[in-house]
Amino acid sequence: MKPRQLTSILLILFIVLSCSSDDSAPEDQDPQSEAIYFPPLNSDTWETKTAAELNWNETELQPLLDFLEEKNTKSFMMLHDGKIVEEHYFNGHTSSSPWYWASAGKTLTTAVTGIAQDQGLIDINNKVSDYLGIGWTSAPVDKENLITCKNLLSMNSGLDDTLGDDVSPSNLQYVADAGNRWAYHNVYVKLQDVVAQASNTTWDTYFDDNLKNKIGMSGSWIPIGGLSVYWSNTRSMARFGLLISANGKWETEQIIPETYLNDATNTSQPINEAYGYMWWLNGKSTYHLPQSQFEFLGELIPNAPTDMYAALGKNDQKIYVVPSKNLVVIRMGESADDVNFGLSDFDDQLWLRINALID
Repeated sequence: MKPRQLTSILLILFIVLSCSSDDSAPEDQDPQSEAIYFPPLNSDTWETKTAAELNWNETELQPLLDFLEEKNTKSFMMLHDGKIVEEHYFNGHTSSSPWYWASAGKTLTTAVTGIAQDQGLIDINNKVSDYLGIGWTSAPVDKENLITCKNLLSMNSGLDDTLGDDVSPSNLQYVADAGNRWAYHNVYVKLQDVVAQASNTTWDTYFDDNLKNKIGMSGSWIPIGGLSVYWSNTRSMARFGLLISANGKWETEQIIPETYLNDATNTSQPINEAYGYMWWLNGKSTYHLPQSQFEFLGELIPNAPTDMYAALGKNDQKIYVVPSKNLVVIRMGESADDVNFGLSDFDDQLWLRINALID
């Protein structure tokens, strides 16, 4: 090959590679992004970075903290690429104090259901009665057999959501065919029985072995009124949020299947756009809320990033995951505004102040 030909080929190759490199970077990619950090197991060590390193508006931090304390917050954490940027405790709470996740803990059941499916123990498209037997509800058998595990994940089982928290068969009554009605219902807890039955162990043991211990969480399930409510310290909630933000991977181990987690954090059924598999989704054009069949127009939390998704629990327990910002945000505490459900104007006001800090 002649020198001139070789030079031309090398020049063309350089141009192609340069263009490919420029095109591969997403426009909204966080310029501060780095490899995700995972805190070690069985250790209090957790690396940090400062707001200054991220070029955040540090003067907006104190107004945010004042707002959180005023709104009955017990703990607040912000992770960026897994490292702690902010960690604060209020009103007598400490880093070791346990607190309940309430319905934010539903997403733990979502995660473990995906793990059990990945292990071949269950299939979420199978009917629940395949695992629990006929008669787990009081619905007619033909209607009960319409309810799949996916219906429980998506809150469209068709069972009556007005009868309280009791999930005994007599209290699980037919209202509509599965898939035809979205209603927030504690019947989701039957997925824990499905996993326990399919794995031939207890829910607690399967959860500990396949999720909790693998990411270094503390805490336990506490029976309350026929339901299991998860309690842990704030950092354990943050570890779970980090696992989700890392697409189900912890260091080199894929714990929750990525495809399943993608399904879980996108619209799961056509009725409530803002609901996945027990994850609440921002950025949708409409949404439904618990104890209502009304469709609201607009985004779930207008001030939050459109790609944000969240685990929300009673009295404002929060896990916010924001892929575009590489952020996980945790809030634990009492109800901010005497509103029992986990979504209120508090979310929007909180994000107004978070945006002032990070933008």
